[in-house]
Amino acid sequence: MTVGAVIAAAIGFSFTPALAHTPLFSCYDNGDGTVLCEGGFSDGASAANVPVKVQNGDGETVSEGKMDENSEFEFDKPDGAYSVLFDGGEGHQIEVPGDEIVE
Repeated sequence: MTVGAVIAAAIGFSFTPALAHTPLFSCYDNGDGTVLCEGGFSDGASAANVPVKVQNGDGETVSEGKMDENSEFEFDKPDGAYSVLFDGGEGHQIEVPGDEIVE
């Protein structure tokens, strides 16, 4: 054991790396003109209150809100090209293109 490891053990430090959490976000076409998105984080953290934006093909916001207490966000499917943006904070954004959202 190195001197540094002995000193760290003696004063109670741990060299265990911090566990990162990765955002998780998926959207599904409900088949009734609405889209349901579900989100969360890989460490099990809720995505409640995480901002979500729906943008048209020109990048204009056509709908926005926050994930609900069940980490869900539902919206009316826009006509034409669109994408859904999940903003869980710096380094935790996900964009889902509308053409990847299927029933």
